[in-house]
Amino acid sequence: MEFINLALFLVEAVFYFSVMTCFLHFRNKLGLGVFLTALGVMHFMETYLAAVFYIQLPFGVASPGSSILFAGKLMMILMLYMKEDAAIVRQPIYGLFLGNLLTVAIAQLVKFHHVSTLTPGQPINTGFLDEMGILMVWGTAFLYLDSIGIILLYEKLGTFLRRRIVLRFAICGAVILTFDQAGFYAGLYYLYDAPAQVFFDGWQAKLLAVGLYTMMFAVYQNVTTTRAFSSNNRNVGDVFNDLTFRERYEDLLSRSGVDVLTGVPDRARMEAEIPKALDASLRDDTPASLLIIDIDRFKSINDSFGHLKGDEVLKAVAAVLSRKTEAFGRLYRFGGEEFVIFLPSTNHDKAMAFARSVQSSFYEGVRRPDGTLLTLSIGVATSQEDGLSFNTLLAQADVRLYEAKNNGRDQVRGRYEVFQD
Repeated sequence: MEFINLALFLVEAVFYFSVMTCFLHFRNKLGLGVFLTALGVMHFMETYLAAVFYIQLPFGVASPGSSILFAGKLMMILMLYMKEDAAIVRQPIYGLFLGNLLTVAIAQLVKFHHVSTLTPGQPINTGFLDEMGILMVWGTAFLYLDSIGIILLYEKLGTFLRRRIVLRFAICGAVILTFDQAGFYAGLYYLYDAPAQVFFDGWQAKLLAVGLYTMMFAVYQNVTTTRAFSSNNRNVGDVFNDLTFRERYEDLLSRSGVDVLTGVPDRARMEAEIPKALDASLRDDTPASLLIIDIDRFKSINDSFGHLKGDEVLKAVAAVLSRKTEAFGRLYRFGGEEFVIFLPSTNHDKAMAFARSVQSSFYEGVRRPDGTLLTLSIGVATSQEDGLSFNTLLAQADVRLYEAKNNGRDQVRGRYEVFQD
């Protein structure tokens, strides 16, 4: 019997996720309202099943209403955020919260009616409405917190796991549904004196559902193109207004802040992004470093081989720098033959080591059009010792860059040392 229940449990989860994902994926053809309505209409059944309907599974007793439907709803809200933006996702979050409160309020008003019994022996159970009303309010409050929490956690994890979308999806589900299980169990304990085993069994069922939803999400990711957003540390006021502004701003930057020749972010984008990232590092009391990179004797390439060859060299340099920088920070074209790299959470010693590894990359393969070695000069500056503002760090790194160039080129110059191969 336990394994039959488990099989049905898995089938129900697959069916729920598949249908809801279809509604979400085809929202442009069906209308987003189809997805949002389907998301909302099951809340009363979720709450009812979570209160009274439990099944025996191999690891314990759990409710499909809580572990399949509620967990699935939360993961769908996260997927909606990933596919759309915060302006869209706040609609079901606020709608579910306010709609459920309205449902409870009307249920309380209904009790004041003088009821006519149409079927003998079937009296109205107003006590059930009271109990469900409490659970609805309690569950709705946690749904509201869960929905905001899962989005913020997804954003925060983007700082460390920017490209690991499926892993972020799984972590968010596991963490937030653990929090939710603790809160909802408190309501069940208050109303029904539920034993502690209800918490642990329900928690395992929710984690099982998260694992299953994550696997199906991974499959969905492999066959579709999903837009995901990275984040920078920032203060959160009205989270949805803040997220929406950031998403639309970054979308504009992605289309307008790219250097046409090299394909890396340009100077205007650098001047918009680095000050904010630097301010975040200062608030967290963590160092951040800035590198200015100059291609040695680049003018001679244009003069000897022409500007088209010079452009090819710039594109090759940008490609190598992009690969080197991708996992550590951001690369920008500063202008001409100069590039800037911003390295968050990086002290001066690590920044110097990174700059040396950048130089080594060019010794191994990038050449001038005549086959001779292409070298770089690099200046490095780090907050807070070298300055507290972007302009101050940029100026200090620029001074060190020209010290390197004036002292023979092919150098990394930092605060207290010069590296020369």
